[in-house]
Amino acid sequence: MHDHSIYWLFILAIPIACITWTVTHEEVFREPREYCVKRSQIEKHIFKRKFFYMLTCEYCFSHYVTAFMLILTGYQLFLTDWRGYLIAGFALVWIANIYMSLYNIIRIDLKKNKIIVKKEEQAVEEEEENLIR
Repeated sequence: MHDHSIYWLFILAIPIACITWTVTHEEVFREPREYCVKRSQIEKHIFKRKFFYMLTCEYCFSHYVTAFMLILTGYQLFLTDWRGYLIAGFALVWIANIYMSLYNIIRIDLKKNKIIVKKEEQAVEEEEENLIR
């Protein structure tokens, strides 16, 4: 086991979360995502439906991104054989999904604050208009 394996667990989960979130949520991939959503609903064969669904689900898609990162980096956790890859894979998926959940909470909070500020600005503008009249 490497001395820095836990450190790498938290670092490698960042690009996994970033790639997964971008593909499954951001505007840049909206069209392919909408295509996959549609196909996941209309395909007659269950395996085709599930395949297209897995490309739109952040949890499911994070497994594919994790597998790619494991191949790219050779990262293993605790053991230096196939079991190390298996443990690393599930650990990376878990941490990446925690990162994405935290990111989503932050985004929702920011949107909520923007809405509150906008409502307060509108109320102040209405008050100013009423004072002018």
